[in-house]
Amino acid sequence: MVRRRGMGWLMGLVLILVLTQTLGLAAEKMKVAFVYVSPVGDFGWTYAHDQGRKALERELEYVETAYTESVAPPDAERVIRDYAQKGYQVIFTTSFGFMDPTLEVARDFPKIVFEHCSGYKRAQNVGTYFGRMYQARYLSGLVAGKMTRSNILGYVAAHPIPEVIRGINAFTRGVREVNPRAVVKVVWTGSWYDPAKEKEAALSLIEAGADVLAQHQDSPAVQEAAQEHRIYSVGYNTDMSRFAPDAHLTAPVWNWAPFYLETVKRVKAGTWKSEAYWKGLESGIVALAPYGKMVPPEVRALVEQRKEAIMAGRFKIWPDKTDEELLRMNYFIEGVQGKIPQ
Repeated sequence: MVRRRGMGWLMGLVLILVLTQTLGLAAEKMKVAFVYVSPVGDFGWTYAHDQGRKALERELEYVETAYTESVAPPDAERVIRDYAQKGYQVIFTTSFGFMDPTLEVARDFPKIVFEHCSGYKRAQNVGTYFGRMYQARYLSGLVAGKMTRSNILGYVAAHPIPEVIRGINAFTRGVREVNPRAVVKVVWTGSWYDPAKEKEAALSLIEAGADVLAQHQDSPAVQEAAQEHRIYSVGYNTDMSRFAPDAHLTAPVWNWAPFYLETVKRVKAGTWKSEAYWKGLESGIVALAPYGKMVPPEVRALVEQRKEAIMAGRFKIWPDKTDEELLRMNYFIEGVQGKIPQ
């Protein structure tokens, strides 16, 4: 009896130690936060980022994540600071308007790693990241230039920052390469996500004769307008073909998972350092959505050949521009019709 009681006590002690170790490991999970500018939904810019967040939880068992959606830039500092105060070790802020708030909070929390998407200001504990989306924009322009009949294409744009302007120019370069007579008309909404304004802008471009619409907006409103009026469209952020099955030609899309996984692994390993991450098609960060059934085989072949050339470094969309010049682009190239708001 004494031996049994002793064995029982020993087994109980072992169980307690195992449970304590398990709970301790759970408590040591790396906490990673995301700050989003629009609703997650099931499409668009924020949805693409959230797919990357989910990849972290799915593929890295030592990570737990949290996010806040629909954060307006004036409220960003409060949200970011709250995550920092709660002990999150990595904080991703995913909108251009969050740049200065990110830097402000980072000064007070030097041991936390901050990564800001699409910005240009960095610090010792603040990195920036983006993808060369202009490459996919250019490819989508090749498709659009081949598919237009009116030689008028419309572009619904959000804010007049270099990121958006660069995308418009890249799209236009693709269009004009295969169709020198075509023009791209631009209408601004002044918002990343406002379906009503986006739809209104799309309709104005259709009235102006556009038979292909492109966008730098978060909602599928432009795609829906194209579907309703039986013209073609090019989406953005994610594959929006389900909103416009008869209109959607393709879309420049984001895949943030590779960057988020790489970054968190580096933080975990202690090898992370502040840098300006800006990779292209070769990294998988940017891509082209599947072609719509209306895109002819010869157009697909043309685009795929050019994509392979870009990925291999044999073709550059802006051979005469440095990265610094591209990141500061604030003018329209020939073929774009519209003004850049001041």
